[in-house]
Amino acid sequence: MVNTDFITIEVKKILTDILGLNERINSMEPDTILLGNIPELDSVAVVAILLAIERRFSIFIKDDEISAKTFETFGNLVNFISERYEKTKYYSHNSLV
Repeated sequence: MVNTDFITIEVKKILTDILGLNERINSMEPDTILLGNIPELDSVAVVAILLAIERRFSIFIKDDEISAKTFETFGNLVNFISERYEKTKYYSHNSLV
């Protein structure tokens, strides 16, 4: 089982670093709207965030796995990462067996 608290904290760090949210990150809840609500979140920022997520969590995200819904809310983003991270851990573990 993935520790979503850990993922939430790390995603907040990534968003702060890339978007410069600073104090605004403290009010980020699962239902916080991202797309259309955070002016700094443009297409270039989305790419930077995805690259940072891939590096931080050692996951690979295919283009066809991403949609606007992924970045619709903070909770959607955390859930997406949790699911990808869990799959990566599963496949990594089973490839060693």
